[in-house]
Amino acid sequence: MFNIHKKSVQFGSQVLTIETGRMARQADGAVVVTYGETMVLVAVTAEKEVRPGVDFLPLGVHYQEKFWAAGRIPGGFIKRETRASDKETLTSRLIDRPLRPLFPKHFTQDTQVVATVLSFDGINNADIPAMVGASAALAISGLPIEAPMCGARVAFIDGGYVLNPTIQEMVNSRLDLVVAGTADAVNMVESEADFLTEEEMLGAVMFGFEGYQPVIQAIRELAAECGKPAWNVAAPRENVDLVKAVRAGYLERMRAVYEIADKMDRQKAAADLKQEATDALSGDEKQLAGEVKTVCKHLESEVIRERILSGGLRIDGRSLTQVRPIVSEVSVLPRVHGSALFTRGETQALATVTLGSKRDEQIVEGLTGEARERFYLNYTFPPYSVGETGRLGAPGRREIGHGKLATRAMMAVLPEPEDFPYTLRVTSEITESNGSSSMATVCGSVLAMMDAGVPLKSMVAGIAMGLVKDGDRFAVLTDILGDEDHFGDMDFKVTGNSDGITALQMDIKILGINREIMSVALRQAREGRLHILGEMRKALSEPRAEMSPYAPRIFTMKIHPDKIRDVIGTGGKVIRGITEETGCQIDISDDGTISIASSNGESAKAAERIIRGIVSDVEKDAVYEGKVVRITDFGAFVNILPNKDGLVHISQLSNQRVAKVSDVIKEGDMVKVKVLEIDRQGRVKLTMKDC
Repeated sequence: MFNIHKKSVQFGSQVLTIETGRMARQADGAVVVTYGETMVLVAVTAEKEVRPGVDFLPLGVHYQEKFWAAGRIPGGFIKRETRASDKETLTSRLIDRPLRPLFPKHFTQDTQVVATVLSFDGINNADIPAMVGASAALAISGLPIEAPMCGARVAFIDGGYVLNPTIQEMVNSRLDLVVAGTADAVNMVESEADFLTEEEMLGAVMFGFEGYQPVIQAIRELAAECGKPAWNVAAPRENVDLVKAVRAGYLERMRAVYEIADKMDRQKAAADLKQEATDALSGDEKQLAGEVKTVCKHLESEVIRERILSGGLRIDGRSLTQVRPIVSEVSVLPRVHGSALFTRGETQALATVTLGSKRDEQIVEGLTGEARERFYLNYTFPPYSVGETGRLGAPGRREIGHGKLATRAMMAVLPEPEDFPYTLRVTSEITESNGSSSMATVCGSVLAMMDAGVPLKSMVAGIAMGLVKDGDRFAVLTDILGDEDHFGDMDFKVTGNSDGITALQMDIKILGINREIMSVALRQAREGRLHILGEMRKALSEPRAEMSPYAPRIFTMKIHPDKIRDVIGTGGKVIRGITEETGCQIDISDDGTISIASSNGESAKAAERIIRGIVSDVEKDAVYEGKVVRITDFGAFVNILPNKDGLVHISQLSNQRVAKVSDVIKEGDMVKVKVLEIDRQGRVKLTMKDC
């Protein structure tokens, strides 16, 4: 019934197995990848017919984590998997990015890759097996890809690289890097680092590249054994006469268009020229009009690329290594806890910081269980930022991806919770965009946090590098424009400072790049980000000593975990009473750490005094001031600590003989008492004599 084919290969510390022929046999290609006891099913399907008018690859990659794979039931009211989590979205992008360059540019059929986690062992992440599975499923499907690709995770632990570390090993790593590519070159990098040098980052990329070569060979062998016949997808025939006509009539004018430095003026001039060419050369033929627009697009690309490769001049007249003018401003919004407006050329990010308490932490649910994030960044890219109308609403994949990159860039400089017990929500609203808004987000967010008084360990900045490559000729561009990204071959983003790199992300439109190009890009990126840091320091060179008057004040204290129940009280009665009395927000951790948040410092101190009174033990011979809470015939009960009363016997009320307790004190009186004795049952005996 089943025609099963398997390939196994050592991949880091585990054996990776790729199997096909058992599941999802009606897909064009399907494999199950097993790594440890983590298993992922990846199925690939594509439409056999081309949709009219489509001139791009409609590739959809969907990575899905099923909670049953880890023996868990989803939380919340809806007990099933619903919308994709950020983790699933980011992993889908991680797989999508190295796959796209493998397809020929003329392939435009709807293509879908679905990766489903079937089993999760809590030791091995499922993202790398899913990436391997996507490549293997495509390789056996017959779809037209240039070559199989593979990905690997690299850690940096105790000064050495580790291939595909376990989840537990990653806790001690200074690097979380995923690299992907073919047997010949790297075409995707995603990473978070703790100030690794350029040499260490480059070494990690090449270590991962060498590490996944055996897997690529295994995929090739699997495809040779059971791969389906290759699809016959012929490239469209070029209309030679039309190309000649467009070049003859519009090449020089297109060159003149790309002498215009202003983005909006340049875009309008280019659009007008393309429309003129379309009207002149196509008449009423819709199909021919589409061909004219395609030829004009190729003409644009040729003009931009040749200008850079031959003369080193860019669209806006800058040199290859020049950064656009920068203006950094802080405290631009009066009521927020911290704000900054970072403008680099025609790209602008408005960043804000909101400080909160522990209960404002982001709760994240995944296969490993629930986790809490005290720092999170929300990136928003409204259509007006590029002068367009468009969809508004929930964040798309691009916004989630850019936000995560900026988050990774700043993780290494965040203060420890013990030093700064706040939850930090950072937002970045892109108000203008012409290239590298994610790097503007990093710069603006760092300044906003410093403006809010967040004691960052250091400043970091980000910069995006580009590439134009033609044969052996290549040029690496610093601080790329949107058109340079669109018509170029690489988007290479680096964040950090003079000490090293905190994040690196690379996407390639060609099959890949070599070590030489990556080394040049890293060197230029270092020069660029140091320049940007200098410009940022003109606005604010260090975190503010005082926080905004509108920010909450959080005080922390530590009690013995056994005392937590005393502070909470039966049914939360005690802690609720403290909150009502002081107006503070109080959070208690299992280890006995208590956070007291208030906009009023005196209220917070009052709450702290009450809590210390609750957890304090009564000491023999100590003198307390307490309130008389009950009168009896034989004495009075005095509250000396929260939830702790002691008895003053009638004989201890005064140095004189007392006939009746109420002759000396009444309920509600504040009196000074001394502890005479604490018996084995914890009962406290008090005296008012000599107090």
